[in-house]
Amino acid sequence: MTSVHIAAGGDDISGADLFFPPLYDIVWSAVVIAIVFFAFWKWILPSFKRVLDERAEKIQGGIEKAERVQAEADAALAEYQQQLAEGRAEAARLRAEAQEEGKQIIAELKAQANAEAERITQAAHAQIEAERQQALVSLRQDVGELATELASRIVGETLADDARAAAVVDRFIADLEASQASGAAAKE
Repeated sequence: MTSVHIAAGGDDISGADLFFPPLYDIVWSAVVIAIVFFAFWKWILPSFKRVLDERAEKIQGGIEKAERVQAEADAALAEYQQQLAEGRAEAARLRAEAQEEGKQIIAELKAQANAEAERITQAAHAQIEAERQQALVSLRQDVGELATELASRIVGETLADDARAAAVVDRFIADLEASQASGAAAKE
């Protein structure tokens, strides 16, 4: 067997006693462990617990805040999508109104253009009629002068009297119109 000699006491320790310390070491070690355990339990463990509780509260508060922010973001997104849908519907309605207004404006402008064209056509017809009447009066006068001059040459006397000349011209034109009217009636 192996034996260990302890220098201070001079006792020899052998066998299983090598693994077991003396009783006084166990007692004093237990007292020190109890004091350290009591200090740890009394001061250090509550500090750890307080720090862990604060962290848990911060984390829980952060989670609640994140959930609240997420809910607000979801609500804002839903509101945005609703406003976007309303905006699109409003834009479609405005587009339809603008197209309808455009059609009405085009119809009004066409009606105005047709009315203006009709007015211009009527004015042109009136002007043509006035010019025709003026040409007819001028033609009667010229034909009258030519007829008077021709009649003066045929008759051999001067028809300078305006009243006689006018009567001769009117009779000649009436005869001419009557012959034209009978010719037109014969063609039909």
